[in-house]
Amino acid sequence: MNLTLKIWRQKDATSAGAIKTYQVKDISPDMSFLEMLDELNEQLNEQGEDPVAFDSDCREGICGMCSLMINGQAHGPEVTTTCQLHMRSFKDGDTITIEPWRADPFPVIKDLVVDRSAFDRIIQSGGFISANTGSAPEANSVPAPRDKAMRAFNVATCIGCGACVAACPNGSASLFLGAKITHLGELPQGQPERWTRVVDMVGQHDHEGFGGCTNIGECTAACPKEIPLDVISQLNKDLRTAMKHGL
Repeated sequence: MNLTLKIWRQKDATSAGAIKTYQVKDISPDMSFLEMLDELNEQLNEQGEDPVAFDSDCREGICGMCSLMINGQAHGPEVTTTCQLHMRSFKDGDTITIEPWRADPFPVIKDLVVDRSAFDRIIQSGGFISANTGSAPEANSVPAPRDKAMRAFNVATCIGCGACVAACPNGSASLFLGAKITHLGELPQGQPERWTRVVDMVGQHDHEGFGGCTNIGECTAACPKEIPLDVISQLNKDLRTAMKHGL
């Protein structure tokens, strides 16, 4: 496959960025998207040019580091992470536009790399669960209804990639936030701090500059782990309850 790549290049956080065009040839349809970018960077190195900076780690669809806007879609045309997107999803001769996440709370560090530490601060604001010290308790000593345990497990698959923010017209992180709130809110271990947790995490979400949710649904459509939209309803329900408690 021969492709035209239009890639956002930005030297650093304080420099102005621009789209630059590159050509890549003989790309195998079986390559992953990141392997294709590796090929481009080898070409740029041979030409003495600065390679394109992009994030990646596990390359197995687990960590969420490989966050890119591809032709205006978070992670590209398939419901998966960028590292698990393969070039067979494109056609020979295609022009592909590649950009970093676009959201004020995710400032560009260089090229396609953004700072997503705002997510870390949201999680940190939620604090810890209360637990007795000593050895780990027997797994079955804290009973939980199967439906709640399964829901907690399913929403805990959120990898914090930020696709929900990048896809949302408002730049809201409500899907991410709802997944984290629902995860612990469904389990007995998460009950002691349940109401203070939601207040603190929502406050940090707003402090970071993320937008409000208007239930458009682009977030869940872009989510590689298919986190359901109803976690936002759970988030709002928990927040209302916390406010009734005067927290």
